Amino acid sequence: MLNWGWIKRHKGQGMVEYILIVSVVVGIIFVAYKSLGEKVKEQFESATETVQKADK
Repeated sequence: MLNWGWIKRHKGQGMVEYILIVSVVVGIIFVAYKSLGEKVKEQFESATETVQKADK
């Protein structure tokens, strides 16, 4: 007789791996946003000022 218990134990493994990968990606994006957020904000403000000066 075959023991199918191992299938039940490993059935949700794919979903757990998916959740872990998504969590790592979100963490990387959060760290990048925190470290680069001010620089990006400054660049957008600079670009906005340049466009406004060119518009006048």
